[in-house]
Amino acid sequence: MTHPAQPEASHFINGEYVEDTAGTPIPVIYAATGAQIATVYAATPAIVELALSTAKEAQKAWAKMTGTERGRILRRAADIMRERNHDLSVLETYDTGKPLQETLVADATSGADALEYFGGLAASLTGEHIPLGEDWVYTKREALGLCVGIGAWNYPTQIACWKGAPALACGNSMVFKPSETTPLCALKVAEILIEAGAPAGVFNVVQGMGEVGGALVTDPRVDKVSLTGSVPTGKKVYAAAAEGMKHVTMELGGKSPLIIFDDADIDNAVGGAINGNFYSSGQVCSNGTRVFVQKGIKEKFLARLAERTGNAILGDPMDEATSFGPMVTENQMNIVLGYVEKGKEEGARLICGGNRADMDGYFIEPTVFADVTDDMTIAREEIFGPVMSVLDFETEEEVVARANDTEFGLSAGVFTKDFTRAHRVIGNLEAGSCFINSYNDAPVEAPFGGVKASGVGRENSKEAIKHFSQVKSVYVRMGDVEAAF
Repeated sequence: MTHPAQPEASHFINGEYVEDTAGTPIPVIYAATGAQIATVYAATPAIVELALSTAKEAQKAWAKMTGTERGRILRRAADIMRERNHDLSVLETYDTGKPLQETLVADATSGADALEYFGGLAASLTGEHIPLGEDWVYTKREALGLCVGIGAWNYPTQIACWKGAPALACGNSMVFKPSETTPLCALKVAEILIEAGAPAGVFNVVQGMGEVGGALVTDPRVDKVSLTGSVPTGKKVYAAAAEGMKHVTMELGGKSPLIIFDDADIDNAVGGAINGNFYSSGQVCSNGTRVFVQKGIKEKFLARLAERTGNAILGDPMDEATSFGPMVTENQMNIVLGYVEKGKEEGARLICGGNRADMDGYFIEPTVFADVTDDMTIAREEIFGPVMSVLDFETEEEVVARANDTEFGLSAGVFTKDFTRAHRVIGNLEAGSCFINSYNDAPVEAPFGGVKASGVGRENSKEAIKHFSQVKSVYVRMGDVEAAF
């Protein structure tokens, strides 16, 4: 009997599942047990060609539909996704290892929000009229054409929708390549879009590793590349896209600061630090992994943090009581354990955690280090696991300078009861997605993205429309043309 996570086929192209077992087999491993639950095959050159040619062809007719018609399809897809939330959440848990308690409220629901939001915007994408005496200029917002989406392994359903929904709303088609670690969920997104009435070929999914991504990114038919991934991968993909003068959106990593002033509500601040470090077992790009705590409340904060971290329930992700899941792969677990060892070696004080959990699967205990200094490896490099670094600070001016002293600039958060200070500090932090007395909220209505090495462009909100469309301007002359001769 096949496992319920085994898809009908590896790829979804031109409205149907497509298989080509000549591709490299990609085992799908369930992070909670280490067992193989499915196999997909990397796209062969023939599969890549089929996806790109059909997506290129389908785009023309899709762009000619009215925004209202396109929007209705996206809205219908959102409804189907919500109706199937339970099954999609179970699949997400198989794909990533994230606890069902989390996937039920954060993954397919977030994907549905994106489909609904951009479905609602699709009919409103108008140009403007610019009067110039008796002449005038009008503008049109047009699709870019064929877009490639490259996903990360932490939010496979959400990322497929965060990229697919604005692309489709604007009249583009998309070929989406999920991470080879989490290949399952995007196939369901493609299936649901077809069921909702999207024409065949408008949203396609192909599997594969770096070479498949490379083939997609460098193909001359591709007009836009949107990647979610690490900074090193982003630099390579950005360079390859620039070669072909393609549009890009890069959603990359971070080492974001979370600043807690001594007047903050301690429980709220601890909650923000937990959300910003331990949700999805720390596998979130915007995480606030450098937690700066003002000296006056340091020990009180650490005591409350240790107490609440002790309430984490590690266990079977399919049990809704479980609140903390495994790392996505054995390799990722080992990378994170290596950082934990570095933290110990470099003299940080271990408050709690610090070990692989004594259970099946790739579990690491939620780990907190205190007395971390700015030059320690755990304070400089993105770990992408449940490792929180707590740093001391004394003055606002000092903490802002230290918070900004990083190549990254994805997110930043401030906890304080002094609202003037909250806005002033956020105003001085070099980051794209920021939070006051909160952390890691990502509603589709708000732009998401970073500055500096954390990326270019924005996902979600009306900003995403600008990144999936281009403006044509048309000058209309009402009188005669004058010329020199």
